[in-house]
Amino acid sequence: MRYFIRFSYFGKAYHGWQNQPNAITVQEVLERSLSTLLRQQIEVVGAGRTDAGVHAKEMFAHFDVSEIQDCNELVYRLNALLPEDIAVQQIFKVRLDAHARFDAVERTYEYWVVQDKNPFYRDLAHCIKLPLNVEAMNQAAQFLLSHTDFESFSKSNSDVKTFNCDVREAKWEKQGDKLVFTIVADRFLRNMVRAVVGTLLDIGLGKTNPDEIHTIIESKNRSNAGASVPAKGLYLTEVLYPKTILDEQK
Repeated sequence: MRYFIRFSYFGKAYHGWQNQPNAITVQEVLERSLSTLLRQQIEVVGAGRTDAGVHAKEMFAHFDVSEIQDCNELVYRLNALLPEDIAVQQIFKVRLDAHARFDAVERTYEYWVVQDKNPFYRDLAHCIKLPLNVEAMNQAAQFLLSHTDFESFSKSNSDVKTFNCDVREAKWEKQGDKLVFTIVADRFLRNMVRAVVGTLLDIGLGKTNPDEIHTIIESKNRSNAGASVPAKGLYLTEVLYPKTILDEQK
């Protein structure tokens, strides 16, 4: 049987989501804990990859196992076993062909920026002390919605079949003492959000004009975009799936 697991993590201690031979990852820790409690080798498939240091307020993965008698009890036991920087919210049965990565229809990321030195945001946000033209940044962010090919914001040598993404929302807004960028799309390329944010911050600092975002995107050249911002300010906040993934027999 196939189950989805919904969880969150604070990424500082991990080299991203996906298993690596010589580095601790969220996937490794989650698989080890599930394998211990279910007394068999469990492999999980995540909704996507997050880079080292990136956080997830909501992440999904799927795994296969014989029927779980009490999903709520397993959630409780997992949270007791997992480290404090990983928390499980839900485990539920899905169709056998449901896939955490390929069935996701929408993903949302946030990036946090603060403009004053604040020790409480040290591992949570990127600090930029210079004044930012948020209006210009939002103007450029809206231009993203008129494009589909985002190769200019993709990590070099990415092994993907297409650089096309359907960006449905992109905006900056003040939330208390931080500036938050929210971007929603059907999919994202490796390093894409951090490169987009770096480019928009260059616009906010007056280094680039908002209209130049079109030229950057159309060039399909990563070197024309801004530098990637630090991972610590990036959060995966939501992953959406169609209701059809649910197991009707449960």
